[in-house]
Amino acid sequence: MLNLSRFKPRFWDYQDAASGPGSSHFSFRRKWLMIVVFTTVVTLAPLLVMTLVDYRLTRQAFESEATMGTARMVSNTWRSVSFLLSQRRAALEFVARDNSLPDLLAPGRLDAILANLQGGMGGFMDLGVVDIDCTVQAYAGTGALRSSRVKPTTCFDHAVANGFFISDVTADQGQNHGLVIAIRHDLDNGGFFVLRSTLDAGLLAVPVMQLALDEGDDAFIVNTEGILQTPARQYGRHFEKVPLAIPEAVDGTRTLRTVDQAGRSILMGIAPIPDSPFLLMMIRQESGIMDLWLKPRMRLIGFLLFSIAIILVSIMGVATYLVNRIHAADQRRVQALHQVEYANKLSSIGRLASGVAHEINNPLAIINQKAGLIKDLFTINSDHSGNEKLMRLVDDVLASVRRCGTITRRLLDFARHMESSIEAVDIEAIIRQVLGFMEKEAERRCIVVSVTVQGIIPTFESDRGNVQQIFLNLINNAFAAMGDGGRLDVTIGRKDTTHITVTVADSGHGIPEADLKRIFEPFFSTRTGHGSTGLGLSVTYGMVSEMSGEITVSSQLNRGTRFMVTLPLKPPPLSSAVACAVSPANNAAADRQITEDKTT
Repeated sequence: MLNLSRFKPRFWDYQDAASGPGSSHFSFRRKWLMIVVFTTVVTLAPLLVMTLVDYRLTRQAFESEATMGTARMVSNTWRSVSFLLSQRRAALEFVARDNSLPDLLAPGRLDAILANLQGGMGGFMDLGVVDIDCTVQAYAGTGALRSSRVKPTTCFDHAVANGFFISDVTADQGQNHGLVIAIRHDLDNGGFFVLRSTLDAGLLAVPVMQLALDEGDDAFIVNTEGILQTPARQYGRHFEKVPLAIPEAVDGTRTLRTVDQAGRSILMGIAPIPDSPFLLMMIRQESGIMDLWLKPRMRLIGFLLFSIAIILVSIMGVATYLVNRIHAADQRRVQALHQVEYANKLSSIGRLASGVAHEINNPLAIINQKAGLIKDLFTINSDHSGNEKLMRLVDDVLASVRRCGTITRRLLDFARHMESSIEAVDIEAIIRQVLGFMEKEAERRCIVVSVTVQGIIPTFESDRGNVQQIFLNLINNAFAAMGDGGRLDVTIGRKDTTHITVTVADSGHGIPEADLKRIFEPFFSTRTGHGSTGLGLSVTYGMVSEMSGEITVSSQLNRGTRFMVTLPLKPPPLSSAVACAVSPANNAAADRQITEDKTT
């Protein structure tokens, strides 16, 4: 499984232990979230608003263009169909005006005219002259209109009443469907005759079928009842009723949005053919129309999402970097403050120990002097010189004085090196000196202490007081982690020609793996409730870092902990700020204090 903890920033689980469990913690995670959210909103809000506005405007523009395109196609087709019908009507009117009634009734005249019409513009199937009594006076063609009399029809009645009429498409001519067109021509004597002709219905279908339509689109002509007058691609066969609601016919071309019988959204273009019962209709699937707009939009949206992902990754990366820097600076600040506090405490302890040692040294000197005098007197006096018990008691007193003197000297030596100074350091001697403080506790708790020196370890220039504090903290923590009968191993060796290593390994209870990454944080302690402040390892880490060294830790539960300290043999260069902070006056005062201590 993917281990996401590797990508977790250092500050993510950080908690300021110094603030206490009931206080409001300063959360770097919350600050990171605030930076990310604020930057994301400020960055992406204008981009998303512009995207939505562009999406809406381009969609409206495309829908408007689709509507206008449909209207143009319907209008152009409407003009073509209207022109074809108007042209045939004008031809009949020309024939009626150019020929008198006797000329039209002359044998063969209609046949000649029909032949000319068929050859000149096409579409005419027959031609006939009907008088006021519905009697066929003359006929040319192959139709059934050869009887001497016809019944009054809607065509004749409308032609007589309105002067012009176009019928629906009929199937009277077999496969060659036709429609009847008729005009009324008035005579000078007040009479009239009707000139009528059957036109091929293909005249209507040709302009419609020539339209370049997308798959799923359709165009056709219907009558006022919705009966198909031309073949349709999607909405039925010839002479079937289209499964659509036919809107009310109005003059001019118009478009509207509706749904078909399958519930699909369609764009409908409508245009009534003037002076006819026909209605031109064009049906376009909105899904097909919008696909032309949606496909490039989806590519742009994909590019937008990719850009947003890049922006979010960049924002989170920059926010993580900045908060990491803030966290590191805050850690250095807190560590410096705690180190100063810790150093002040140790300095106070050192001054107290120095005063106590001086106060103890004076009575010890008197006790040592008087005990020596008593021994000399016992030696001179023959009555007591042979008393071994008295002499042994005096020797015990002198041995105890020497032991107290050793302890006070250790305290004085430790207190004398509390002040920061660079001098030659014997690492083995310092470690054994620190272990001397823990000697009695080790004897009491039966803890085995061993010091191993691998090879020749040279003396090196360093801050003796800091080195003492480093290993005093580590050894003190080791004793606190072990129970009675434990073991402490200190190993001193060379890492390379410029560094030495000191390993402090104990057999204590160990440190949980989850706490290892926080072990050097200020105020963090695995011994909460046992008087631990949690500053020891934090200050130790800071001191080692100031000396350009390195400290690492490894631990196993119930098996012990191992600290490895790596120190350079040459001290790091003293920064100008630190050098200026040590004034000659302070150094002189320190020298006078040491001189007074030695005199005392």
